This record gives sequence, structure tokens and C-alpha cells, in this order.
Amino acid sequence: MPTAISELTTIRVGGPAREFCVATTGDELVSLVRDADRAGTDVLVVGGGSNLVVGDDGFDGRVIRVTGSRLDIDGETVTVDAGVEWDAVVQATIDAGLSGMEALSGIPGTTGATPIQNVGAYGASTSELLHSLTVYDRQTQETAVWTPERCGFGTHRSSVFKRSSRYVILDVTFALKKTTESLPVRYAALSERLDVQIGDVVPVPDLRAAVLALRGERGMVLDASDHDTWSVGSFFLNPVLPEVPEAAAHAPSYPDPAGTKIPAAWLIQNAGFPRGYGTEFGRGTAALSSKHVLAITNRGGATASDIMALAAHVRDGVQEKFGVTLTPECDLVNCALG
Repeated sequence: MPTAISELTTIRVGGPAREFCVATTGDELVSLVRDADRAGTDVLVVGGGSNLVVGDDGFDGRVIRVTGSRLDIDGETVTVDAGVEWDAVVQATIDAGLSGMEALSGIPGTTGATPIQNVGAYGASTSELLHSLTVYDRQTQETAVWTPERCGFGTHRSSVFKRSSRYVILDVTFALKKTTESLPVRYAALSERLDVQIGDVVPVPDLRAAVLALRGERGMVLDASDHDTWSVGSFFLNPVLPEVPEAAAHAPSYPDPAGTKIPAAWLIQNAGFPRGYGTEFGRGTAALSSKHVLAITNRGGATASDIMALAAHVRDGVQEKFGVTLTPECDLVNCALG
């Protein structure tokens, strides 16, 4: 049994849990959540812990680690328990001759987390593949099968699940295609790596290999020996602005239904925070990744307070330079940027 939540998260910070349980099936997960709710005990559901920062005081309630093993492939339909490791699902679908998930290769965490923030990468997103999911509603104490339309997917990685503890995802079903060809390549770095044009298709395994290589170069494939992967991935969201401040007028920009999207990495880099920044800040235990500036990493021995201090420092520097306020993409529990 873990003695601290730091053992359950990829950034490896977080104090103790008052209670710790493991759910291996959807029924066990519902039972553990329902029992805690009836007892008035706070609940924190943890999958792979790849998008979670918990404070140094830990969590005064029941922490439930979600695991699972069910991965059913029926033709072009794939149903997976919430606790199954995501990249294992991607590999299993490719082995079964299915296309759709390949651009989402190498993303850490469990399957149940993918609809929460509509996980996406290299031009692909969970919502495009989602067929349905089974959800437990803690308020009504009922379990129901949802369609994607009910999930509230939108811009800015949004969904009804994000920043809410009301719903618990039990399993997820995806609709893929039986083909050896990938989805059309949509991402410039990926097209360059594969030496193809945007919109071209390639063999599914080739696209997966290219994605894994690109992610590895950015420290985005988990490796216990590489402190650049001791992170929550991209710490800040790319801001979407109704108007771009004059100071950021030269930033790369992309149209968005809510305004104009500016890359957070560009803002951070150009506000004076290069890759690796932080080793001389505070205790030097938290720093930006040496591979890309969007990841705040634990260099060994960092506390949640160290992570929050560096994140606030970077946020404030961007605000001062460009007049843009960055917000965390990850979930913060019992901690906050100062």
C-alpha cells in the first residue's frame, strides 16, 4: 500500500491519503465511491496520476486507485475498463488491425481519463473516436451509458467531467476502422517526420512509431530514469484570447471559436524562461523540462510547494511580459499557484 500520493502520480509529489483503496472493476469502483459518499468522506479517484498534482498535506479522505483489465474488441468497436493503461489499448487496437488511435500513442495515464479533458495529440482527439461510456453519477447514485453528445466536449480541452467530481467514468467504448491505413496526418511535425504531406495517410504502425519518437524527444514518454518525464506533461493550457495584447502581437496564433489561440510554450520561452529553467530557483528541485518549456518537472526531491512556486513564477513572468495569464491544464488538489 502506498504511504503517499506521490507514489501514485507521474510528477511524484503529494502527501498522505487518509484512506487508500484499489478498484479493479467498475462495480468495485462504484461501491467504494458510494460507501464513501454515504459516510461523508471526500473521494479522490486516481488512474495513472499523469495529470494530477496533490498538495504536500495529502488528501483527507478516500483515495481510490482505479485499475482494470477488460479490453474487448468486437469488430470495429473497442470497450475498455477505465483503469486499463491507455497506451496498451492503442497497441492492442493496432495489433487487431484497427485504425484511429495511432496519433494518441505514448500518452501516459489510463483509459478512463481520456474523455475527461478530451485527450488529444498530433491532430487527433478522444471525442472523434468515442462511441459511448458508462458513467456513475454520485449525485443521483445511478449508472448510465452516455453518448459523446452528453459529455460537453468543446474548446480548451473541456468536458462536463473536467473540474467536477460528480461523475465517475467506469468504462469507455470507441468506434475505430478496420484498415491498415492511418487517419490523415494533420500535424506539421508529424508530416515532416514521416516525409509526407498534411492529409496523407501512412501505415498505422509507421504513424505510431513516429509519434512515439516525437514524444520521446520531448520527454513525454514515461521513463523512471529521465527526470524530464517526472511531470504532468503540459502544465499550462494554450490561452485563447478574445483580443491579443500588443505585446504578444508577434506570437504564433491560431483561430479558435472563442478567439485566438496563442501557444503557451512561445509565451513562456519569450518571457525569459528557457528549457531547464528553475535549477537555480527556490530549492532547485523543480524546473522546466530540458526538452520543452511546457512541462514543469520534479528533478528529484521536489514537493508540491516547489512545483507550485515555480509554476506561479512562470505564470507571473508571462503576465508581466505579455499581459496574458496562463492557467494550469492539470488538476490541482489541495494546492494552488500563489
